[in-house]
Amino acid sequence: MNTKSYILVCIALTLSVSAFSQQGKQKRADTLFNKFSFVKAAKVYRELIQNNYNKDYATRQLADCYSYLRDPKNASRYYKSVVKQEDVPIDYYYKYAQSLRGMKKYKESQTWLQRYKDSGGVVSANDFSKDINFITSIFGAKQQYFLDRVRFNSKYSDFGAFEHGDKVYFASSRDEGVSVKRLYGWNEQPFLDVYVTDVGSKRNVDHTGKVKGDINSIYHDGPVTITKDGKTMYFSRNNFNKDVEVKDKKGLTNMKIYRATLVDGEWTNLEDLPINGDAFSTQHAALNNDDSKLYFASDRPGTKGGSDIWAVDIHHDGSLINLRNVGDVVNTESAEGFPFINNEGVLFFSSDGHTGLGLLDIFATIKGEDSDDIVDVINLGVPVNSNKDDFSFVMNSNGITGYFASNRQGGRGSDDIYAFHREPVLHVEGVITDAINTKPIANSIVTLFDENNQQVAYMETDENGYYQINIDRNKDYKIVGSQTKYIDDYRTFTSKNIQTELTTITANLLLNPVQDVVKLAELNTIYFDFDKHNIREDAALELDKIVSLMLNDYPEMVIRIESHTDSRGKLSYNDKLSIDRANATYEYLISKGIVPERITEHQGFGERRLTNGCEDGQNCEEEEHQLNRRTQFIVVKME
Repeated sequence: MNTKSYILVCIALTLSVSAFSQQGKQKRADTLFNKFSFVKAAKVYRELIQNNYNKDYATRQLADCYSYLRDPKNASRYYKSVVKQEDVPIDYYYKYAQSLRGMKKYKESQTWLQRYKDSGGVVSANDFSKDINFITSIFGAKQQYFLDRVRFNSKYSDFGAFEHGDKVYFASSRDEGVSVKRLYGWNEQPFLDVYVTDVGSKRNVDHTGKVKGDINSIYHDGPVTITKDGKTMYFSRNNFNKDVEVKDKKGLTNMKIYRATLVDGEWTNLEDLPINGDAFSTQHAALNNDDSKLYFASDRPGTKGGSDIWAVDIHHDGSLINLRNVGDVVNTESAEGFPFINNEGVLFFSSDGHTGLGLLDIFATIKGEDSDDIVDVINLGVPVNSNKDDFSFVMNSNGITGYFASNRQGGRGSDDIYAFHREPVLHVEGVITDAINTKPIANSIVTLFDENNQQVAYMETDENGYYQINIDRNKDYKIVGSQTKYIDDYRTFTSKNIQTELTTITANLLLNPVQDVVKLAELNTIYFDFDKHNIREDAALELDKIVSLMLNDYPEMVIRIESHTDSRGKLSYNDKLSIDRANATYEYLISKGIVPERITEHQGFGERRLTNGCEDGQNCEEEEHQLNRRTQFIVVKME
């Protein structure tokens, strides 16, 4: 063999060995990826890219690794290269859009989402493209939640804080202070355990803070929820019980919810619940206010997306009945999890399928006015939600404070627990009422002014005279009610130094009719039988109301009386008949204690002021004629 041939053979062998080595490396990376060891897999895929081996495939896999690790910065960096590849699956347009959203690049995210849709991709009706003005509106909304410091976070993953009594329970992968640490391949952190510390604790929590009993295992344990009586705990755990780990057909160990009871200060008597299964996950337990319903997340058969929120009733003997999916208003084609129910029965949950600010966002449900059916969901906005993952929201029994978790920038570890206090929206409400007949006045104008007499709000009352306006706390206000033919009324009030729990300030307003113009409401109009002037029983009831108003409510009010007839009969006869009716009305009021000086006139106008078109010669029904046989009252003076 000549030298040239030898060199060529050596080169060929070298290339063959090198290719074989890279092929083995890719196989190893894929094995790690399939085992959810994304940290290790990412390292090998980066090496493959550096060696230019199957680079397009390795780049796609590497981007997916960072996506699973909830690292949108690095994910978008590699997805940006992926979407430039020829014949790339269109799902990567969607993945790129999500990673951009996680970096607050909302406009660019919308562009790639639109490209995904234009390429034939199906977008959920609840996708973040639903409301193009969402980002603007959510950042412009009035802030209700304010963050407070939590001192027991670690450099590892901490989440699922749940307060019961004077203790707070949480899940953490810190496992510090032990000689042997078992690492979870997905993110190279120790497995989760359940810890407990005092509410408001300022000290670090180490391995001695783990809950006592049988809750913690060698795999994932937590988060937890506890019944109101403090005797029963529901908690998430890998499908591992009595030292046996169970895997599904894909070789995965799914999650289950277990139930434990408190015996002599330790959690024991673990029970594998019948809602669990080996082939799917059941996790993130939450109880309603009276512990009669258990909510959880699961990807069981019947799930709409990656995981859904489910519920089951808890019978008095502890048995679980009526398993159900909470429905399409909450659940999307994407993932929902971490349910929580507050004292008012509002369901909170996390989702990356509803309109959000980043990856997982926290949402609250809205119920219908006439039923408990969920009709919509709302995003809790900033600062609870961010461009990263925000989840495991709980509210304490006071309805004001609580916790959630996030992997947002600025935290101590990968996931951190954040405490919050809430300042509920405060509003002023009231009813605008006619001062004479106490009827509500619809379509009244309500104007709100601040302490500098600057108008800050304006609205009309509804058909019941009701209004409601959101206001700021710690300010002074004046509210003015007005309506045509009424005198304005106003009240001053303050929202300073009021309890946080208070959400409503009531400010009712009374509008007096404009003097010499306004008639008493139709309620106080009285009617007569045909060709008669005696006071009927129904008329007497109305007159008694006027007497009560004049004697009790408006002792300075002065009125005049106007009586009328229908058009039937001669004009002169009707004039006399209307005067008789005015006299009968006048005498009735005097007999009830109204002094004559408070009735300036009692006149009859015959058929000269008909309220409708029932004139002589017109064919009208008796009911229409009745409307003209009336006596009305005009306010001359109010005070």
